This record gives sequence, C-alpha cells and structure tokens, in this order.
Amino acid sequence: MLHQIPTEQLGPLGEPMAHAVQTCVHCGFCLPACPTYLELGNEMDSPRGRIFLMKEVLEGKCDLDQALPYIDKCLGCLGCVTACPSGVPYDQLITPFRAYAENKRHRTLFDRLLRFFVLSTLPYPERFRWGVWSGRFAKPFKHLLPRRLRSMLELLPSSIPSAPALPEIYSAEGTRRARVALLAGCAQRVLAPEINWATLRVLAKNGVEVVIPRQQGCCGALAAHTGAGEKAKSFARQNLKAFPKDIDAIVTNAAGCGSGMHEYPLWLKGDPQEQEARELAHRSKDISVFLEEIGIVDPPPSPVAHVLAYHDACHLVHAQKVRNQPRSLLSKIGNLRIVDVPDGEICCGSAGTYNIEQPDIAAALGKKKAESIIASGASLVASGNIGCLTQIRTHLTQLGRPLPTYHTMEILDFAYRQQWP
Repeated sequence: MLHQIPTEQLGPLGEPMAHAVQTCVHCGFCLPACPTYLELGNEMDSPRGRIFLMKEVLEGKCDLDQALPYIDKCLGCLGCVTACPSGVPYDQLITPFRAYAENKRHRTLFDRLLRFFVLSTLPYPERFRWGVWSGRFAKPFKHLLPRRLRSMLELLPSSIPSAPALPEIYSAEGTRRARVALLAGCAQRVLAPEINWATLRVLAKNGVEVVIPRQQGCCGALAAHTGAGEKAKSFARQNLKAFPKDIDAIVTNAAGCGSGMHEYPLWLKGDPQEQEARELAHRSKDISVFLEEIGIVDPPPSPVAHVLAYHDACHLVHAQKVRNQPRSLLSKIGNLRIVDVPDGEICCGSAGTYNIEQPDIAAALGKKKAESIIASGASLVASGNIGCLTQIRTHLTQLGRPLPTYHTMEILDFAYRQQWP
C-alpha cells in the first residue's frame, strides 16, 4: 500500500502505480522472461525485484539513489507482462516511476548533457539527420570517447540513405477500400526511409489511401520511457491535434511508436484530453494488424527460395500482443519459409536509448540475438521495428554474418514489385 506518500506526489498516476505494486505476488514467473536477470543473475535486476524497490522508494523506506542503478537497467521490454500469471501491469508502474524519479535524481554533468543531446535530437528528423552526419566524422576517433558515446557511434550507418519527402496523401490503387493516417516516425525517416515508402506501396496495392499529416510529431515514447514525462505529454497533445478523425485507422510501422501511442491515456491520465487520448489509442494499429484485418492481395512468390527469420520486436509481441499477424502476412509469399528465432521472446537489447545508457548489457543481448538468428539457418531477417533492425544488423555484421535485414513491409513490397534484393 502506498499509504505513507502524499497523494499529490503521485497525482493521477498514483492509482495505476499502486495497482501494479499490489497485483505482484512475487511468484518469480517473470525471472526467466527478463533479459537483465538472465544476463546479470541479480534478484534486484528482475521485475519483481524492481517492483519491490519502487514500492520501497514510494513509501519512503528506500533512498531513490540506492534503487535507481537497478531500475535504470530495465529495458522496458515488457517480457515480464507476457509471462506474469497475475497480470501485473508493469508498464503502468515503470514509466510513471521514471518520470517521478527524474525530478528527484542527481545526474552528473556528462549525463545531463548526453540526455539533453538525445532528447533534443532523436525526436526531430532533421536534427537527427545532422547528428548522424556529424557522427560519421567522429567514428574514426571513437576509441578516444567514453564507452556510451562509442556505443552510439557504432550503431550509425556508413551512409545516410536518401529518399523523396513523403507526400501528404498517397492514393490507393484501384477501388479504395480504406483510408488511414500514417505515423511517419523520427529516427526511421533518417536511418531507413524506404520502410515508409514500402509501407505506402503495400497499402496502395491493397486499396488503401494514406494520409501523412504534416503537423504530426514524435510519438513521445523515447521521452516517456526515459522519464521526460512532460515532454512526452507535449508530443502526445501535438499528435492529438494532427491526426484527422475521418479515417479508418492510424497505422504505425515501428513497434515502439505504436506502443507509445497506445500509452497516451496513461500519460494524459487526469488531463482534459484523456478521453481524446483513449480514442486515438483505440484507432492506432500496427500496420500488420490493419492489413491482416482487411485481408491482402496475395503477392507473387519469391523467385529464389529463402529461409526468413522473423524477430518479434518486444513492443509488438509484449506491449501490443501482436505475434501472429506479421507471420501470417509473410507466409502468403510463396518460396519463403518463415522460422522463429531461438529464444525469440528475449529482447535484442535495443530499447530506445538503452544502447547509450547501458552499452555493455545492450551489446551482450545484441550479440546473443545475432547468434540465435544465425543458428536459425536464415538467409533473410525481418522485424517490425527500426531499433531492432539496427541492433540486429550491427551485431550480425560484428559476427561476420551480415545477413540482409528488412522490415516486414519491405519484404512484402519486394514480393509485390518482384524486385528482390
């Protein structure tokens, strides 16, 4: 019970946080589902350990600075939510707690500067493009930099892909079956702009008109999951204004972004726009879910047989409970055999800014994921999240097995256009 902490310190989020704490019976089913517990073997680096620590902090029984080293290591992958027999809504505790803690914690000057740079760059495509461009020149000197900066540079591509600007409307082919709005994303627009174009072509092929609102901004997930609660709310409010009502759905093609939009009711709990946030979250769907619902035109088979390893992005499979739809869509492509990645439910180590904040754990998880993909015998890799794709591609390359790695929509687009790489 959170009876010793004044209500005003938790505000509207106090109720969901207390519910999450009280639901946990400390059974331990979350332990084998937690990447950091598997990696570190420490009880306090497990979900039930962190729940205990957060409870103790909120009740004033534990110093925040003592708890944060363990809570900071949480990826927020929500594998524990899938594994939990009691239905503990861990996401409704960890995100509000990080916002609560951020206003009270003590960060070093380096941490504050790095945090400011990340939150002022990643959510803004043009700034991020400049950051990536600048970072390429720093790569040769990365051995001189602190570990966290080195990790950030290692994830940068050797070149920045170019692509035309997205239109405001992308017309359907043939008879229009539906009209949707697309969340275009932030980092994805810079690192892999072809994902959005592949998404537009696949939707058009299936009779879907797409609106890309010019006023949309970052989904806010990066800010929310790093404790910048007010900044996350600001992004959410911007998108509430930007996305039109006269559409069949808001589609997302990045698992983290889609998960973030589903969290808007939590971020804006007690806010005048809470109900509007619920409505937007209800209309938001991962692209694979939307296409599976309307049914797609069967694509032509691949001219060459491929074994494709499908990697479940955590914020699809654990946060949004989307597992079967991407596999179903990909299975419609003939000459393509879909295989699961061994231990696929364990996070790849890419979780927002985790590669920067916890580079050693992120690298260990990325290496294990790449090894599992190699063990699957795959010749192609697909996933539904830009962060996962970047992480997997980096670690496959480091292991000397740079398998072609694509978004689910890119694979479908290759099949429809019969332009396989």
